[in-house]
Amino acid sequence: MHRLWPRFTFSYAQKLSLVAALPLVLAVSAIAILVTVQARALADREIQALENQLIRAKKAELRNYVTQARNGFYFVYGNAAPDDDLAKQQVNQILAAMIYDREGFFFVYDYDGTNLVSPRQTERIGRNWMDETDSEGTHVVRDLINIARQGDGYLTHLWPKPSTGEEARMISYVTSFPSWQWAVGTGVYIDDVLATTAAARAEVEARVQRTFVYITVITLLAVLLVYGSGMFINLRERRLADAKLKRLTQRVFDAQEEERGRVARELHDGISQILVGVRFALDIARRRLKSGAVDTADKSLDQGIENLAAAIAEVRRISRDLRPGVLDDLGLGPAIKALTHDFQTRTGVETTFNTVVFRNRLDQDSKIALYRIAQEALTNIERHSGATHVTVDLRGHRRGATLRVTDNGCGIPRETRETRGNQRGIGLRNMQERVEQLDGTLRITSSRGKDTASGTPSGTTIEATVPLTHLLPPDPKSGPDPTSDLPPQKSHA
Repeated sequence: MHRLWPRFTFSYAQKLSLVAALPLVLAVSAIAILVTVQARALADREIQALENQLIRAKKAELRNYVTQARNGFYFVYGNAAPDDDLAKQQVNQILAAMIYDREGFFFVYDYDGTNLVSPRQTERIGRNWMDETDSEGTHVVRDLINIARQGDGYLTHLWPKPSTGEEARMISYVTSFPSWQWAVGTGVYIDDVLATTAAARAEVEARVQRTFVYITVITLLAVLLVYGSGMFINLRERRLADAKLKRLTQRVFDAQEEERGRVARELHDGISQILVGVRFALDIARRRLKSGAVDTADKSLDQGIENLAAAIAEVRRISRDLRPGVLDDLGLGPAIKALTHDFQTRTGVETTFNTVVFRNRLDQDSKIALYRIAQEALTNIERHSGATHVTVDLRGHRRGATLRVTDNGCGIPRETRETRGNQRGIGLRNMQERVEQLDGTLRITSSRGKDTASGTPSGTTIEATVPLTHLLPPDPKSGPDPTSDLPPQKSHA
């Protein structure tokens, strides 16, 4: 069984098509079964109603036959005595002559079961048939006599056809001549009724089968359509995903190359130049020491030591830009505070940092994402905005955590802020992707120039919010809940 199971594994496209097609097949199958059952039930009721209506018509026809026959000889019967054999013979002759259609005739039995009239089956005349039964076990003559004794009525039974001698379904109507103790009646075969109802049932069954076939064909077409559209969508989405993956991979490579180029420039333009200066200072000091000029050698050594300290500070700055240790050690607030301090020291732009104590509540991914967003925002301000004042606000709240970076610079062009196409800058795209990975939101508002009516200056606000799911549970030992309404801490970097 375990060896066969891998053969029944499905691909993603097959699973998608199965999930889409299976409910459709089940629903249509249930509808088909329901339609079939309801159609057959309705057809059975209608056919039964038709059969009952036809049988009622046959019974009314039989009653009319007997009534007309009785009216034809009632003047004889009404004036005859119970033992008037001549009148009885005359009535028998009248009834024997009353044959109709191909199979219709009148019959007469006395109450003892002896047949007196049977024009189409003359061999029955004069014989007693009280104990005769049809193939279903019905005592036909006895039941007819019992009905006649009660007045009149109908009996459905099997009776041999005069034309073929084979039994067929018949409805008989019988009435009594009480003074003579006769049971007089006639019958009609209902083969045509049964044939009509059988044909109706066959037609209904054929219609039900055709309906089922139609539903099956429609279901198959729908399943094929679902499968085809699912495969088309899957292939299209796969191509789009592959294209996005290729673009993302290329962007990762570009970002790596850009970062390597930046580090290379930092090393070449900063540390390399400083170290070259250190080397020249040490070389000059060595030469002066050999020549005995100790006083001037000290100056060269001091210059070398100063340049070496600058190189160490530059290495630390580069290391901090790559991965700030304070972010892991002290948390997001101190890390962004240090970032804003370095930004103000490096650029001379007045920078204000406001925060609410986090107690290191954010998870690692959120801390890295918000720090990189702040770093990217300050880099863009330094390169493009021409701002003279920057405000960085970081706080936790009941919906999560929000970082807001505001400047009074020249603003961002509209085409750069577009969220679609390739017009958005790589820095803004990086911010957006970092926030989306955390199921957060990034909002960018910017204005260019100055509104003369309201006096509102230009500037840009970048606001990144991560949801509450990225805040760790509070530590009972860490003091108050950091998401409570604590007064903000301000620092001018």
